[in-house]
Amino acid sequence: MMRILICDDEGIVQESLKFMIRKSFGDKCELESAKNGRTAIELAESFRPDIVLMDIQMPGINGIEAMQEIRKENKNIIFIVLTAYDKFEYTQKSIDIGVMSYLTKPINRDTLIETLHKAMKLVKERKEKVRNDLKIKEKLEVVIPMIENGFVYSVLLDGHNEGSNLSYRELLNIETDYGYAIVIECGDELHKGELSNTVGAGIRLQKHYMVMREMLKEATGGIVGALMANKVIILVPSDTGEEEYNERLVKIDNIRGMLRKLEQQLDMKFKAGIGSVKNWNEMNESYQEAMDTERQGVGKVTHAKDLPVTCVYEDSYPVELEKKLFAAVEEGDLEKTRKYSQEFMSWMNSQSAEVSGVIRLKAMEFVLWAEHLAYMQGGMMYRFSSREGYLETLLSLQTYEELGHWFVQKMGEASQHIAMKQQEKTHNVAEKAKGYIKDHFSSDLSLETMAKELGISPYYLSKLFKESEGVNYIDYLTGLRIDYAKEQLIHSKKSIKEICHESGYGDPNYFSRIFKKWTGITPTEYREGGVR
Repeated sequence: MMRILICDDEGIVQESLKFMIRKSFGDKCELESAKNGRTAIELAESFRPDIVLMDIQMPGINGIEAMQEIRKENKNIIFIVLTAYDKFEYTQKSIDIGVMSYLTKPINRDTLIETLHKAMKLVKERKEKVRNDLKIKEKLEVVIPMIENGFVYSVLLDGHNEGSNLSYRELLNIETDYGYAIVIECGDELHKGELSNTVGAGIRLQKHYMVMREMLKEATGGIVGALMANKVIILVPSDTGEEEYNERLVKIDNIRGMLRKLEQQLDMKFKAGIGSVKNWNEMNESYQEAMDTERQGVGKVTHAKDLPVTCVYEDSYPVELEKKLFAAVEEGDLEKTRKYSQEFMSWMNSQSAEVSGVIRLKAMEFVLWAEHLAYMQGGMMYRFSSREGYLETLLSLQTYEELGHWFVQKMGEASQHIAMKQQEKTHNVAEKAKGYIKDHFSSDLSLETMAKELGISPYYLSKLFKESEGVNYIDYLTGLRIDYAKEQLIHSKKSIKEICHESGYGDPNYFSRIFKKWTGITPTEYREGGVR
């Protein structure tokens, strides 16, 4: 039903317009009329018309003024101006209001109906756009929390995967390189820094989570993770990697005010810990700081720098170099491990001209930890006696050249063991997959089906297959099927339909398209040409 408001101070004009509209559109339109601008404004508020036929010259509030007031409340309304005068006098003001068309009195019936058809089409298009926008908004309200939660998990559990982090940041329009974590926990009461009945409070908070999520986003501008037991993690983007003292105070006051609002609205108590600003690849460190600070802090909100909960290094110690070195070991990157090991040895040399006991102990500490990482990843078998002679060897090394050679070798061996184990896992999975594909390529072999057969996730299979074979799973499977089809087309008398099904394709047309995409010609052309 299209709602039309006719505004004209002449009753005969109103009735004439109503007659023409009803005769052309019947019960498809609902009509209302007004004799002056004031009544038109009031009716527009209650009637909510889609289209307004507005006379320009009326006593009191004229048509231009009435349209200006109506437009304030309804941005999508369609105005059609009625005038007995030259329209150019009102053109600029009408354009500003958004008038669609002008009708000069006396109004021609065909012109009126044609104009209304155009207006109705425009109304329908606008309403359809509003409906589509609402559908998209509804979908986004479901999808965005999932993406945000995925980002939180990606940063905390797979922080060194720059590709994954970057993909999430692009989806969420995060343009900064830095951020910090906030951990919020709920309970029934807060006494001397301890929350009571955290389990029960967490269960009650489930039904209020979306309300809490919106409040957290408004207060912090951060990415809010899912409710886990009674905790919520927030990752807040930061423009710089530095954090001034006054900025810390503002953050604390902001979070404290937000927690007060939450407590008033949800009838429970909250406690928060704030981590320091880090690069996104190191965000798990900020998260760990926030967790430890929240647990150990006695107040409602505590910042990590107010209550140091991590190792504090002297200013001259190369913390970043240490991080790079062990990241390279864990990644099994032998080249980087050797490079950073040599750089660390050079730094130790700069601290002491002689190979002292402290230097030897530091080298031993790093080697033992690197081997621990290799043990934990299954790259080395732990034997109680495997480190026999380490201490004696270290004591016998008198120069930095000797110590550096031993240190770089041992760090490299740990990294190499990890790399070999990773390659072994990749090779074994890929070989099993290739064997299964070779025997079953004519059946349904989606990535999900193959992953289920091997007992691993589709994502992990895809990643391992790409690392092992240099192509993705689908391209490898398609290549195998096309090779089989080419062989059959040349050396058998089977129909193309038979070869299509034996190659794993149910639709001959689809098979033909894939075949041409890979070979440049159709199966028929391939057979007729006798290509070998």
